[in-house]
Amino acid sequence: MWGVRVPLLCVCAMTFLILECTDGYQWDAQTQHCKDINECETIPEACKGEMKCFNHYGGYLCLPRSASVIPAPDPPSQLPHSPSHGDSETFNSCPLGYELQGNNCVDVDECEQDTHDCQPSQECFNSPGGYTCQCPEGYRKVGTECIDIDECRYRYCQHRCVNVPGSFSCQCEPGFQVAGNNRSCVDVNECDMGAPCQQRCYNTYGTFHCRCDQGYELGPDGFACNDIDECSYSSYLCQYKCVNQPGKFSCACPEGYQQLGTRLCQDVNECETGSHQCAEGQTCVNLYGGYKCADTNRCQDPYVRVSDNRCMCPVSKPACRDLPFSVVHRYMSLTSDRAVPSDIFQIQATSIYPGAYNTFRVRSGDDGGDFYIRQINNIGAMLVLARTVTGPKEYVLDLEMVSVNPIISYQTSSVLRLSIFVGPYSF
Repeated sequence: MWGVRVPLLCVCAMTFLILECTDGYQWDAQTQHCKDINECETIPEACKGEMKCFNHYGGYLCLPRSASVIPAPDPPSQLPHSPSHGDSETFNSCPLGYELQGNNCVDVDECEQDTHDCQPSQECFNSPGGYTCQCPEGYRKVGTECIDIDECRYRYCQHRCVNVPGSFSCQCEPGFQVAGNNRSCVDVNECDMGAPCQQRCYNTYGTFHCRCDQGYELGPDGFACNDIDECSYSSYLCQYKCVNQPGKFSCACPEGYQQLGTRLCQDVNECETGSHQCAEGQTCVNLYGGYKCADTNRCQDPYVRVSDNRCMCPVSKPACRDLPFSVVHRYMSLTSDRAVPSDIFQIQATSIYPGAYNTFRVRSGDDGGDFYIRQINNIGAMLVLARTVTGPKEYVLDLEMVSVNPIISYQTSSVLRLSIFVGPYSF
C-alpha cells in the first residue's frame, strides 16, 4: 500500500502564484502540468551490475533483468489546484481525498470514479482519503510494479515445474501423470491404456515392457514378437525332419515310419498291420521304411521245395552233384550308415554229424567285400558288416557251410541265401 502525496504546493498572495512539483516530477511550462522525470534516461548508470532500470511515477526501480513487469498506464497529470479570480470552480477546503458536499467533507471513491492510477491487472480498493492497489494472485508488488512470482523456486512440483506469468504448472516425466493434487506424479499403467505390445505387456514404475509367448522373440522395436525358427538352431531336434510352425516346431517322419514320442521315428511293420499289398502265394517281408513281397516258392531247378523257404537238391539228379545239398531263404533289413564292424546275422548248423568238421564262408554276393564271416565254433558263425553301407541298397548273400568227415571220406554243403535290404535312413 502506498499513500497519496501532495503533488503541488500553492502559496497565494494577491495576484501572484508560486508553483512547485514534488520529487520525481518537474514543471512543464507548455502543458502547464507537473511531468514525471524519467530517471532511467537522465541519471547515468542508474542501476549497477546485472540490474535493469525501470521508471515509475515519481521515481525508478532497479530489478533483475529477468524480471517480468506489467507496464503501468500513463499517470494523470499533476494539476495545480489554486484558486484565482478567474477560476469558475468552487474552492475545496477539504483534505486531499475528500470533497465538499454542502457543509461536510465526504470521501472521494477514486476506484468508482476511475481517478486512481492502479495498473490494469490490479484491483483498486477505496479507503478513507485514498485507495490501495493490489496485484493479482501470482504477482508481488515492487514499488508500483507487479512482478511475477516464480513459484518453481519453492519446489512445489514432484518432477518438473513450468513457471508462467501469474501462475505455474506441474509436469511429469514420461510414464507418469499429474495426480489429483496437481503437484504429485503417479505411475501410468500403459498396459491398460493400449500399450503397443503385440503379445504380453508388463507395467513397471514409470514405463512398461513387452514380452513374447514361448516360441517367439522380441523384435528390434521392442513391441513386435517374431517367430523363432527352432529348426535353424540345431539339426538334432528331430530324428528325421524338423517343421517350423508359428511359436513352435514339430517333427515329421518319412513314409513307412510313424512318430515315436515327439522327435523319434519308428518303422511301420506293414506285414503285421496288414497294410501291405502282397498277393496270395507271396510272403510279406518288412523292411525299414517299407516292405517287400517275396514268392513263397523260390526253388529253382534242379532244386525242389521241401518246406517254406527251404529247397533241396536230390542226389538222384546228376545236376545236383556239384551243388549245395540244400538252400534256405532268409530276409533281413539294415539301417543306413550303420557303425562298423557290426555283427548282423548268426549262422547255426541244424544237423550235427559225429566226426564232421564244419567251415563257413561267403559263397557269393559280396563282390565289394562289405561283409566277412567270423567262425564262432564248429557249428556256428557270425556274419559281420565290415564297411559302412548307405541305402537304399540290396544284397543277396549265399552263406555256405561245408561239412567234411575224414573218417568216412564224406563232404557236403548247405547254403543260407540271405537277402539283405539296406534302408534309406539311419533309423
